[in-house]
Amino acid sequence: MPTLATNKRAKFDYDLIHEFEGGLVLTGAEVKSAKKGHMSLQGSFLTVRKNELWLRNTHIGKYAPAGEQTDYNPTQDRKVLVHKAEIKKMIGKKDSQGLTIVPIRVYTKGSLVKIAFALARGKRKYEKRDSIKKRDIEKRMKEEAKRTRFGS
Repeated sequence: MPTLATNKRAKFDYDLIHEFEGGLVLTGAEVKSAKKGHMSLQGSFLTVRKNELWLRNTHIGKYAPAGEQTDYNPTQDRKVLVHKAEIKKMIGKKDSQGLTIVPIRVYTKGSLVKIAFALARGKRKYEKRDSIKKRDIEKRMKEEAKRTRFGS
């Protein structure tokens, strides 16, 4: 399952509560462009419209070998295929707990393009600082362990 794009800020900006997987509806040229690495999840999010899930603000660049692509919008809304029961569960949790739906990564599974996304709660500034401190402490501990193990 090669990863095509990741949202690096998702785990830093949000507490991920529950992960889901869905199929991403793309045109042929968009699939090829994404597989070439011309895709970005920065600033993207998912919304629910008429009991359908839509990926918004995701940038997929033009695929040059496809020829002239007039009226192509690289940040157009793209449909995400998910079971209706999962959508209802997401809507219920999202509304009752004040959560948002955040894309985590886009990857291939066989010949299909899939998206992993999660119900998430936004972190506050002090929570972000705490996670930075925690990450730095873990990094120092690993370095110290490595030093003592190799006797430097």
